[in-house]
Amino acid sequence: MDSISLYLPGIILAYSAFLLSIASPGPNVLAVIGTSMEVGRKSGMALALGVATGSFCWAVLTVVGLSALLSTYAVALTIIKVGGGLYLLWLAYKSFKSSRAKHDIAATALAGGKRSALGYFIRGLTVQMTNPKAALAWIAIISLGLTQDAPVWVGVTVVLGTTLLSITIHLIYAIAFSTPVMVRLYSRARRAIQFTLGVFFAFAGIKLLTSRI
Repeated sequence: MDSISLYLPGIILAYSAFLLSIASPGPNVLAVIGTSMEVGRKSGMALALGVATGSFCWAVLTVVGLSALLSTYAVALTIIKVGGGLYLLWLAYKSFKSSRAKHDIAATALAGGKRSALGYFIRGLTVQMTNPKAALAWIAIISLGLTQDAPVWVGVTVVLGTTLLSITIHLIYAIAFSTPVMVRLYSRARRAIQFTLGVFFAFAGIKLLTSRI
């Protein structure tokens, strides 16, 4: 029980950072929304599952890589936390900047024409795995929950939890945004959402930079 209480705050913070990171639609999420609107809900859901699978792969690679690195070089955790903290502060800046912009979200389907459900799944997986920003995002997210000498179950919990969140949220995007009404509703709340995200990312970044190594 003491072990759980020790690592639980970091795990929850990692979950929160991931959840809020996909609450602000990036290119992958916008592709899911656009595909659901222009092609159909089934295609959007297949693309969403592909993106979520890519997120799972990045999470596993990041946890395994960071665990191996930390077990060999203790100073690596300091470098990772500084880099992750700065990246979160950069996300905070982008969120605050976006909250002041007047443009709405621009959701469009992926280029290349229509394809099968499997084709959309593979495309979503490919797009997510070839996104260089995903690596930086996952390093920041995992470093919030992973500490020096953390047991294996901590990394497994972060991976499984974020994977469940990824599947759930991306499917919600695909289903809910298959109608233009949801896009209009989101557009109205976009500024408030982006400002809230900026506050959280700033908090998480400062916490990571000032946390004890």
